[in-house]
Order: sequence, then structure tokens, then C-alpha cells
Amino acid sequence: MAGVETLVFSAITKEFCLVFFKKQKPILERCEGDLNTRLRLKYAPYYRVAESANGIHLTVDGQPMLLMSSNEYLGLSQHPKVVEAAKRAVDQWGTSACGSRLANGSRAYHVELEEALAVFLGKEACHITAAGYLACMCSISSLAQRGDALIADPNIHSSLWDGALLSGAKIERFAHNDMDSLAKLLAELAPKQAKVIVVDGVYSMEGHIAPMPRLVELAEQHQAVVVVDEAHSIGILGRQGRGVCDHFGVTERVELICGSFSKALASTGGFVAGSRAMIEYLRTNSRQIIFSAAISPAAAASARAALHVIQSEPEHRERLWVNYRHLKAILEGLGLDFWNSSTPALPIVVGDKMKCYELWKSLWDQGFFTVMSLPPGVPPGKDMLRCAVTSMHTTEQLDRFGDALKVAMKRARVQPRV
Repeated sequence: MAGVETLVFSAITKEFCLVFFKKQKPILERCEGDLNTRLRLKYAPYYRVAESANGIHLTVDGQPMLLMSSNEYLGLSQHPKVVEAAKRAVDQWGTSACGSRLANGSRAYHVELEEALAVFLGKEACHITAAGYLACMCSISSLAQRGDALIADPNIHSSLWDGALLSGAKIERFAHNDMDSLAKLLAELAPKQAKVIVVDGVYSMEGHIAPMPRLVELAEQHQAVVVVDEAHSIGILGRQGRGVCDHFGVTERVELICGSFSKALASTGGFVAGSRAMIEYLRTNSRQIIFSAAISPAAAASARAALHVIQSEPEHRERLWVNYRHLKAILEGLGLDFWNSSTPALPIVVGDKMKCYELWKSLWDQGFFTVMSLPPGVPPGKDMLRCAVTSMHTTEQLDRFGDALKVAMKRARVQPRV
């Protein structure tokens, strides 16, 4: 019996040691101990789940919420023509092509949307992807190569940054929207070095518009290719919503235009448009294109229908700009810093993480859904609420939001600008 007892005791001791002295795998330890994740879960400002949604009207945790941070600028995701187009596409094609475009996933509805977008954007050709993130990545990840100079505004979208890093090109940064800074940087580069300049047409956090006329002038002087992310300007600026490049009349002087369907085009997916030679080059060389599944029938059909509505029903865009002016006036009247945004993306810059949270929480408690954006997602000292106005908002709703902001400012101790 003594031998059995010894064996049992040894087994228990061994199990105890395995449990309490076992070394944690470094990756698991990193995940379980991540401070940012713990803070996110504690304060819960992100990943809030809506049980129902109808445009800017949400139900979260059983409570009605008014969405004040939507990217659906024109309110077309429930437009009858857009919804009906998606239904017809599913009836005809099913739910997915279940393959990449290179292999077995190309369908007629892909080509039809690409041709319509190319005409709309004033380009020879277009390629559509299953996500706007992929479209922006592919626009530069294989276009620029090791030894090239990739010149970026520091505030470009993360998808463009990821494409830049994958390219292997030498990344150079110029000051945000500062064309003197860009000119100085270009002058310092070797004249014969291949160069790509990357900007957002409208910067989604700041609401700033890229100064395209001067930018393309500098690009031409230094033989640089220009890539513009038009995700937040399609449907908003330019003739019939053709975007920033059209707004400034420089479409022909910009080599590639990329963007997303998940804003004004009320769908999911993305696009990159340019000369036929450049698009075919990307189809041959871009891993994001080659190895990604094709966009679904419903997503392609709804984007195409939304594109038609944008061109045929200007009242949505007109209403959007009326609402922009109204909300801008409210923010000015409250003395809030909206970073001089000139587009419907209207941030509320607080500049302090805790005050930003208190402002967000007070608005949430009053039934308004906004999104906190903190460094490094925005520059240091620019802690903000990411707000956006849409064509769906009413004047009365915007006025109520202004009243809620007054209460929130007092609670968060946010002082008006002098």
C-alpha cells in the first residue's frame, strides 16, 4: 500500500506542478495580458451590437439609438431599387461565386459593375474586390517595388499603409495636406527614381479634402504616379458624386483611383480604376486580387444599383450638404473643435482620452451612437469622437444631438473654444 500511496502522491504532485508551474506560451501570454484589450473590455466603447437597424435608427441592448457616425452618407442601403437589385442577383446567381476571379469566380455581374464604374470615374478600366481594404492594398502593394519611393500623407487609411509596407518600397512621409512639404521631399529624391504618391481624397477622420491640383502638378514635375483613395468622396463630391478628382478636374492626371462600396454606394467590396494597362498589371501581380474570393452577387448588384441612384437622384446628395451645414453650425455654436472639416465627416476633437470617453459615454446614455478615435488611430492630442452626418438625418434630430452635446460637454468638462 505504501508503494501505491507514493505513486498517487507523486502523480498529484506532478499534476500540481504542471498546473501551477507550467510556462505560459509567449503568444498566449501576450494576448491574455494585453492592456489595451483589457481597457476596451472594461469601458466597452467598441463592438457594440445592434439587435436591429434601419438606416440611422438602431436598437442596442433593447434601447433605441440614433447613429451619428455612419459612413452611409446617402442613405441608400434600404433604397427600394438597391434592395430589389440585391434580391434579383441572389435569385439569379445564388449567394457567392465561391472562387477567385483569376480561377473560377469571374461572373458577368462583375464585368458589368466594372464597366459602369470605369465610365463613372472617367477611367479606361476597373477591377472590383470583395473588400475596400483589399482594393486599397492592391492599388500600391505590387505597383510600387523595392527601390521605389512611396510618398504618403501620414493620415492615409490603414489599408493603404498595409499596401505600402507590403510593397517593399522606401516609404517617405510629407506633412498632412502640406504641399510645400511634399515639394521639398520630392526635390530631395533622385530624379530617375520611380515614385508613387498616395493620398486620401477625403480623410475619413479629419474630413479634410486633399489639395489635388497642386499635388498632381508636383507629381508631373517629378514623374510620380498618383494613387487616390476616394472611399469617402464618391457620391459626395464632384459631378454626380464622381469624387475628389472630378471635383478638381484632375481625373486624367491621376493614375489610380481606389475606394470602397461600404460608404455612399451602400454595399460591401471595393474597386481600383485606372488605365487598362495598370489594371491588367494588377490582375497579373496583385496577391490581394489573385488569391481573394470574388465579390458576391448581392454586393455587386446593390453597388451597381446605388451607383445608378447616385446619378439619377441628386436630392440625396443635396440633402446631405444641407445637413452638413446645419450640423457644422451647431458645432461652431457650441465652440467645439471639428478640425476644420469641409465634408460630412465631422469629428469632435477633444484632445484628452478620459474627457473623450466621458463625452462619448454621456452621448451614449442620451441615445446617440458615436465612435471614439484615439491615438495611434489619430495623431497625439487629437483624441476625438468620429461623427458623420448623412442625408437620412432630420433637422430635428441634429438639433437634439446639439442639445445632447451641451449636456455631455458639461459632464466631460469640455470647454468651448474661445
